[in-house]
Amino acid sequence: MFEAHFQTFEEPESGVALTARLSAFREELTRRKLTGFVIPRADQQQNEYVAPSEERLAWLTGFTGSAGLAVVLTHEAAVFVDGRYTLQATKQVDAEAWKVEPLIDPSPESWLTAHLVAGDRLGFDPWLHTSVAAERLATACAKAKAELVAVDTNPVDSIWNERPQPPLGPVAIHGTQFSGEGESEKLKRIRSEIDRLGVDALVLSDSHAVAWAFNIRGADVSHTPLPLSYALVPKEGRPTVFIDHRKLSNSARDHLEQSANVAEPDALTGELTGLAQRGAQVALDSATAAEALSRLIESAGGKVVRGSDPVALLKACKNPVEIEGTRHAHRRDAVALARFLAWIDREAPAGHLTEIDAVEALETFRRDTGVLKDVSFPTIAGTGPNGAIVHYRVTRKTNRRIAPGDLLLIDSGAQYLDGTTDVTRTVAIGEPTAEMRDRFTRVLRGHIAIARAVFPDGTTGAQLDSLARQFLWQAGIDFEHGTGHGVGSYLSVHEGPARISKLGTTPLRRGMILSNEPGYYKTDAYGIRIENLELVVETEITGAEKPMNAFETLTLAPIDRRLIDVNMLDRGELAWLNDYHARVRHEVRPQLDEPTKAWLHQATAALN
Repeated sequence: MFEAHFQTFEEPESGVALTARLSAFREELTRRKLTGFVIPRADQQQNEYVAPSEERLAWLTGFTGSAGLAVVLTHEAAVFVDGRYTLQATKQVDAEAWKVEPLIDPSPESWLTAHLVAGDRLGFDPWLHTSVAAERLATACAKAKAELVAVDTNPVDSIWNERPQPPLGPVAIHGTQFSGEGESEKLKRIRSEIDRLGVDALVLSDSHAVAWAFNIRGADVSHTPLPLSYALVPKEGRPTVFIDHRKLSNSARDHLEQSANVAEPDALTGELTGLAQRGAQVALDSATAAEALSRLIESAGGKVVRGSDPVALLKACKNPVEIEGTRHAHRRDAVALARFLAWIDREAPAGHLTEIDAVEALETFRRDTGVLKDVSFPTIAGTGPNGAIVHYRVTRKTNRRIAPGDLLLIDSGAQYLDGTTDVTRTVAIGEPTAEMRDRFTRVLRGHIAIARAVFPDGTTGAQLDSLARQFLWQAGIDFEHGTGHGVGSYLSVHEGPARISKLGTTPLRRGMILSNEPGYYKTDAYGIRIENLELVVETEITGAEKPMNAFETLTLAPIDRRLIDVNMLDRGELAWLNDYHARVRHEVRPQLDEPTKAWLHQATAALN
């Protein structure tokens, strides 16, 4: 019925092929006189979505999550994943060949210390690890009296005979009608940060930072309009953008050359070496710069100054044009969401729809806007027990029929030129149980607590995180992911540096866009999540003694009234819900066909 353009549902490779790869990999390690190797899920810039040529972890282990790491030793191997992917990893990797271990606590380094023996030689690719990660590995090896060995070429690549070619997505100019600020103004602000750091040059190792600074977008990875590239911004003189020339049309090259020199990616090492030989101090981003860059600069006589990429914070605080563009994108997206939710309510109770049907339908409704560039991540459509897998991705093998009595969790987003969206709704198919309504209402109360939060300028995400969890904690339950992440402007749907989580130490600033997505997951039963995007705005409070901020909700989609136990809401929460639904109805209804208008009117009716 629906044709999907951006997503596939094929099952990852498994079985004999993976067993053979692990054996061949161990043989390659023996040939190189290594007793172990670390394989992160990473490319040279630590991107969340990586090109097929960089999917080494998935190729070797079968695990396809967006975060993780594997360690192969002579007689044992482990895959390390965080709480989002524990269930997925246990289903995807061969339990006889790989142990599934936690990525955070205890850490892979503690596992290495316990499993390495004196004299072992643990290899790693310095282009795929940050300096901080490399230092942790070195410490673990030192404790075990083992040696950490940086390799010149990755052993995975040596046995990956059909490894895809690196991507060559065409570069597009992102005009000021969307970016709101020209390259010269952005470079002026970046140079102010270089002065503040007291360095001679700044390396932009994050392609998102390059895309933002030079107002370009690309097509090198899935779901994020990213042109894989580097840039070197000196204290004085023209910056250089390092990018494969085959990606550049004449107009894209002309655009870049107005503000920068343009060079091939492999010219970066020569430029850095020249700077370092003159004793330059070079700033590198701790989160994305490869250990190989640090080694190159230091070996040539330069000084590395590690820290946070200043562009990340500049990029996170959206300007008025980006904010207005994002509002337009969310109103447009809301029409597709309303059409989809009405369709689900009409068709799902019959029991003939599947999770894949839901994914394809939602993408189709978004394509009907005529301006969809991509989905912003693979749609999560989990019904029943699949909904309890936090980052579930349906395949033809796992595809489940949506049945009466199920909860359908659908987490999705879109990339439009004027903004990026991310929204989750949980839908009752038929009559929900009392437990489902209790859990949903607790999640909703936490969601409302974040949406209504008023906080002093300088407040961090960690200070707000418990607001989303308090009602779950009262029932002795919780969720194992952050409450919210930053979102880009036609860039990454997961953008730093700010987040709402126990680890969110960056102060929330006006103009930042963050998700608000508490949830609850009952293993093998159902999952619940409610997600809107929120804009940090200034708010006026009578008698306030310091500047105060609040959130403006950007997402416009009904929250399933059938799952709400109204008796659990206080008056303020009920007023927020009814006001939100009235706003959804007011802003979205005029753009809908008559049957969907009727559905929306009922879906957003006030609760008493």
